[in-house]
Amino acid sequence: MEECISVFDMLKIGVGPSSSHTLGPWRAAERFLEEIKDQNLDTISRIKVDLYGSLSLTGKGHATDLATMLGLSGQDPETIPIENIDTIISAIKSTNTLQLGNHFSIPFKIEDDIIFNKKFLPFHPNGLTFTATDALGTIFSETYYSIGGGFVVKEARINAKEKIKIKCAFPFMIDNAAELLAYCKNENKTISEIVYENEKSMRTEEVIDQELMRIWNTMLESIYIGCHSEGVLPGGLNVRRRAFDMHQGLIGLSNYKDPESWLVEIRKTEVKFRQILKWVSCFALAVNEVNAALGRIVTAPTNGSAGVIPAVLMYYLVIENHKAGPKEIKQFLLVAGEIGSIFKKGSTISAAMGGCQAEIGVSSSMAAAALCELLGGTVEQVLMAAEIAMEHHLGLTCDPVGGLVQIPCIERNTMGAIKAINAAELALSTDSKNAKVPLDKVISTMWETAKDMNNKYKETSEGGLAITVNMSDC
Repeated sequence: MEECISVFDMLKIGVGPSSSHTLGPWRAAERFLEEIKDQNLDTISRIKVDLYGSLSLTGKGHATDLATMLGLSGQDPETIPIENIDTIISAIKSTNTLQLGNHFSIPFKIEDDIIFNKKFLPFHPNGLTFTATDALGTIFSETYYSIGGGFVVKEARINAKEKIKIKCAFPFMIDNAAELLAYCKNENKTISEIVYENEKSMRTEEVIDQELMRIWNTMLESIYIGCHSEGVLPGGLNVRRRAFDMHQGLIGLSNYKDPESWLVEIRKTEVKFRQILKWVSCFALAVNEVNAALGRIVTAPTNGSAGVIPAVLMYYLVIENHKAGPKEIKQFLLVAGEIGSIFKKGSTISAAMGGCQAEIGVSSSMAAAALCELLGGTVEQVLMAAEIAMEHHLGLTCDPVGGLVQIPCIERNTMGAIKAINAAELALSTDSKNAKVPLDKVISTMWETAKDMNNKYKETSEGGLAITVNMSDC
């Protein structure tokens, strides 16, 4: 039995604005609830949450405090009605009580029971500790680390680069791009076919297909909602939603009633060359505006980079192939998920560990590879597309203004999507024999760059735009 990462670990449905700062702490709170069930929840008199490092420095802007409260309240990020979030949080604030596990009330005063500690824990920049006390004074405490993409680990590791993985028995164990290429050659299969065989060792074909389409439908819905929502994003930066105006300018007056009929309508539209960039940008903006407003999106591989993959897949459906359907959508997601897992194994997908190269860079690489396969690229060209996309994101810093996933994060998704399309086209027009930089070399270079990068550029809001742009001027 060896370790592996499923496509469904890389593409998770969740709530914005951050996979490492929102979804991860939310899942950690759920895990803590599970662990203290044996302590008898009815006896718990208090729960305290300590946030450390990056979770503390940008936790307010990333809604880390809200996420931990929602998790402790027994809510699930995949299923909670988005409109219920404000209601639950408002109730906690107004009553100073929390419905622990959605089961019974305990006193909970946010300013006293969620502590923002600026110090960093030794294992990972994103650490948080839950401490429960019962009526007799017995204390149960556990520390978790949110290591990016919604992944959460509990036990410390000797090397902070190591990741938690799902135990399984894939027929094709893949740790790097070279192994993936070898399997494809030996089995005479595409990347998506190899990945599908691996997924079949864990789930039935029916479940795989259903879950892949559920992921896509969530992506499509987030684009649709973003394109039809006006106003200003929450958080204090007064960032105006742009996808709505851009979408109106592109499609004009059209008749549709839901995301599916809307997609059909867009595919009928005659798109001129200059409009292609606008459509792709509109799709990416839409997703990340929904993410910034605590809406439901798909981590791909993170919340901050959630717009790249759906925007590029929409590009394929709207611009490249109007006949494409579920088969091509599933193929795209399988390839994207596998490329993301290779980055996770060989480097990081956490901006707190590697800057924004670990988020936008990885998502652009995932999208480039997936698009390249759909456009008929060879396995070598698909891996080349992934390499090109990441090569031109190396060193990208994470410096969110005000600790919010808005400036420059939302626009960066448009750039990552455009770069992905360009990378796929470059790979398709290049003889793979002339490739100079293997994907695995870029992944290892990315990790070395991450280790060399100053911490103030790793999702701490202590450098770059985060300090040169004054929130009071926004």
